[in-house]
Amino acid sequence: MRWVSALLLSTTLLGAAANPLVGSDAVVGVDNVGPQHILAWPGVEHTAANSVEEHRQEEFRSTITSVNGVVYQQFAHPAFSDHRLRVTSPEICDPTVKQYSGYLDISDTRHLFFWFFEARKNPDSAPLMMWLNGGPGCSSTTGLLFENGPCAVTSPNTTEWNPYSWTNIANMIFLDEPIGTGYSYASDHSKVDTLADLAVDVYAFLQFYVHKMNKRRIYAPFPGQRHINFASLILANGLTEPATQFESVPEYLCDKSPYPPFEKDSATCRMLRAEAPICERMIESCYRFESLATCVSATGYCWARVLGVGGNIHYNPYDIRIPCVDPDGVCYEEIGWITSWMNKPDVKRALGVDHSPIDFLACNMTTNAGFYTQGQAMHNSAALLPELVEAGIRLMSFAGNTDSVCNHIGIENWMLKLEHKHHEEFLSAPFLPFITDVTGDVGGKVRTAGGSGAGNVTYVQIFDGGHMAPHDQPEATLDMITRWVRNIPFDVIG
Repeated sequence: MRWVSALLLSTTLLGAAANPLVGSDAVVGVDNVGPQHILAWPGVEHTAANSVEEHRQEEFRSTITSVNGVVYQQFAHPAFSDHRLRVTSPEICDPTVKQYSGYLDISDTRHLFFWFFEARKNPDSAPLMMWLNGGPGCSSTTGLLFENGPCAVTSPNTTEWNPYSWTNIANMIFLDEPIGTGYSYASDHSKVDTLADLAVDVYAFLQFYVHKMNKRRIYAPFPGQRHINFASLILANGLTEPATQFESVPEYLCDKSPYPPFEKDSATCRMLRAEAPICERMIESCYRFESLATCVSATGYCWARVLGVGGNIHYNPYDIRIPCVDPDGVCYEEIGWITSWMNKPDVKRALGVDHSPIDFLACNMTTNAGFYTQGQAMHNSAALLPELVEAGIRLMSFAGNTDSVCNHIGIENWMLKLEHKHHEEFLSAPFLPFITDVTGDVGGKVRTAGGSGAGNVTYVQIFDGGHMAPHDQPEATLDMITRWVRNIPFDVIG
């Protein structure tokens, strides 16, 4: 099984603002992935006490280099002696905005691929957001080309401009992580198969890339500091707290889904109600006694006995409204188109892609399997979040209500259990309709706490949206992210 949508590391890095297969999109380790174990502290335009004068003498060295016929601008810095940033400027996908792509060379043998787009409007004042697809092992360009990037794939050979891109309101980085994902690779064939090691590489990327590429230097610290100025973290249909989320599977599939795939009293539902409590206890053993023995056994049992029960029917587990058109892949033919488009020679040349050991795969299941065989999918990533909330980092989790892989009931339930300074307010907060600003339609419902705007801890359910909700409901999810970044209440129009 694959992919948890990307944990959205909405690093809406200050300046303005998952576990695979079942996981979540984006973040530097916050979803089980950590989404996705983040090293992050709040702060606006933060510099160390010894900041400017001490580091003024330590400037980036820039050289022009050519690798396999591709010309890069290469940056190095004394504070990051093992790292080199290689940057080229593509003009594909959305040629109306400034772009950068290339590699952070973590060492001579390990290379992280990224693709950056400036915001379509006011890029100098727009926040910086990083999107990380989950899996682990699914390229963040799948989110770019299928969910919320500035262009969408329309065939194996073509893309079209996306009017609902999140680059409408933010500068965005799409990073392929871990090593072995997309165009990120290790020439020595080393691998990353734990969330902790994944987080180290992503943290290195943020320290180096964000410091170099931000002209105003308010997104990231000067070299030598340990923290980055995260404003918020967003978890997109993520596997974050597996015990609670697997517990909810029978309730979702057999009763409270908007389109239940099984009859409530069917043999499948009776089996699910018998197996889910066993699965939950095994995951809780992984939480308490974290080891390969407890966590790998929980992974195998829960995937086979709980999530795998629908394998004999042909609905799409990522969106139960529609059939699975590619049972051997991830049920969407567009994912295959992305693989084809990203492997086109002219696209690879424009992006500055190295002659890496492997071709591009939208989701590398070998990389993915490495994390699962280490039991990483059953770790309780939600336990990492209270410290972030207490430190002032805003947290939003959203879920499409037609996703059966990471269903909205389980996501709402773990958020209701999460202990933090806004917990009591969040528990008592009513659900409010989420009204989209352009059409006035009800796009979903929302529960918020800790502030008069979009909240400091917020849960959004997207109606008729699946695991890749920005693909299914592009207008509603763009409106959601706009309100979150600009701290606008979800029930206000205009």
